[in-house]
Amino acid sequence: MCGIAGSVNSPLNIPLLTKDLFHRGPDEQTTFEEGKLQLHHHRLSILDIAGGRQPKHYADLTIIFNGEIYNHRQVRSKYAFECKTNSDTETILHAYRKLGPKCLEEFDGMFVFAIFDRTKNELFIARDRAGKKPLYYFSDGRSFVFASELNALRNQLPLEIDENNIQQYVRAAYFFRPATPYKNVSELPAGCYGVISINDLSVKITRWWSIHSFYQQRCSDSFDTAFATTDKLLHEAIRRRVESSDLEVGSFLSGGIDSGLVTAIAKEYNPSLQTFTISFEGEYDEAPLAKLVANRYKTIHHEIKISFNHLISDIEKILYNYGEPIFDSSVIPSYYVSEAAKKHLTVILNGDGGDELFGGYRRYVPFAKYDFFRKSFFIKNFAKLLHHVLPLSHDKKSKYNYAYRLVDFAQKNGIHTYFSSCLDVFEGYEKYLPGNETVLASVQDHFLEINSSSLSGLQKILNLDFDHILASNLLVKMDIATMAHSLEGRSPMLAKELLEYIPSLPDRYKVNGGQTKYLLRRLSEKYLPSELINQPKRGFEIPLKKWVDGELKDMIASYILSPNAYCRNFVQPQFLENLWQRKIKTGDEKRAKMIWTLFALEVWYKQCYLKNA
Repeated sequence: MCGIAGSVNSPLNIPLLTKDLFHRGPDEQTTFEEGKLQLHHHRLSILDIAGGRQPKHYADLTIIFNGEIYNHRQVRSKYAFECKTNSDTETILHAYRKLGPKCLEEFDGMFVFAIFDRTKNELFIARDRAGKKPLYYFSDGRSFVFASELNALRNQLPLEIDENNIQQYVRAAYFFRPATPYKNVSELPAGCYGVISINDLSVKITRWWSIHSFYQQRCSDSFDTAFATTDKLLHEAIRRRVESSDLEVGSFLSGGIDSGLVTAIAKEYNPSLQTFTISFEGEYDEAPLAKLVANRYKTIHHEIKISFNHLISDIEKILYNYGEPIFDSSVIPSYYVSEAAKKHLTVILNGDGGDELFGGYRRYVPFAKYDFFRKSFFIKNFAKLLHHVLPLSHDKKSKYNYAYRLVDFAQKNGIHTYFSSCLDVFEGYEKYLPGNETVLASVQDHFLEINSSSLSGLQKILNLDFDHILASNLLVKMDIATMAHSLEGRSPMLAKELLEYIPSLPDRYKVNGGQTKYLLRRLSEKYLPSELINQPKRGFEIPLKKWVDGELKDMIASYILSPNAYCRNFVQPQFLENLWQRKIKTGDEKRAKMIWTLFALEVWYKQCYLKNA
């Protein structure tokens, strides 16, 4: 796991770059230069500590690499590569020289890398299937600069804000890739590679992998066969992620079945497994359930008690790390649990991707019964009438809130149905947001592509969540939270074989009746305490509405209620005032989400943009 950066025709400020990326690779920093090309590498030594130094050279190729290729030994064996080290970086070089971009299809891993090909005078950049590892690049036709984090780019270049993309963030609560907050800056999308000409700086981006094609496949495996296959694939994915490290590997344990399964299987390959969970008072405390798994498998368990006494002093720093506004308030517990885990080890497993792949959210249940993305005059009009008379919902986890949300998205059309069914921030209050729907053009185009396909309603929302919420929010959250502490996070649920098998399974293996994540729940009966099996989805959640009205109230008010607050360019000021004063008819949870979205935007503007202007 590392931090990388590079440039063509734009000399890097190496001391400043080192400062910005040091947390991603504190073990070694090296720079390579040839002509007008610079490649910079920050190394976090995990695999082949002695032989994995970068940049690495082979024949006419030079590479800098961030991530891990867990099956690189199998790739070596398959193609009989003769390598001098045990490093997966060297495997990539050999595979690229032999196969070109098709080598990406061979890799099970999380990765971003840049290869300088002297023969073609090109720079080849590539990103893994799900988008576990990030890469941002600036391109204006005169220079090309890339880095693992936006803050690193911001501090190298005089970037300008792209207000259309800021509007997209406020409206959707995330940046749909490749959008970023800055003009001429893009994120290389998940499952894509790019070719940059050193001569004319042209950039060509190509998609090499998409989960959509696997949702279009139909697997005829019986449930028993799917059960056994999933069990086998999970074991292989976790084994690779435990054994592909010269350092100890631990596991996050949130109290849900995803992290519970990962922990149970990981214990088979690491007898001294350490586990980490968060404990704090209130309805969101998952520590007791996590402890059941830890006790059953006799892990070395760490319960991190968070009082959030330091939240006011930490929150700006936590949000600054992302280099862009981020809606997801669970970045806070993710930051703290990563900070605690790093005191004990350097590599950690998590359950990321389990919900989006196996069908873990409650909102998937209605989509398994009916495709709400289809236009139905009767259903939408009936839902609209019902929504008009229903009382507001204030309790996120109540059954009434579930029913209320169902009625809400059932009355909508197209992309609005999707927004209402997932993050649901400013949905229903669009008229208070300046601008128009053209800021959602890329989101809308992707939605129409998925919606016009032959997928079922459940497959559509799973596909959309994988491409939108997972790639643009959840994986971003965990990458920055872990790497801020030089901690490597590994996600077995996003293994190559699982990503290419689970989407093809019948819907009833994922949502069965009213039960989510059916296949994984049945599998968990083999490994986990019975108390966990039928628990609702759990994760590192926080009591957001309590914070907005409590611990962080004064800080948030000082940011977003200032007459010259930047966020007021993207929401009508009077609406914001009324929202703060509870004069807007909306649920407490939704109110908190709208306020937090604007607060995150304002912190980014003041801490990331203005301070570095």
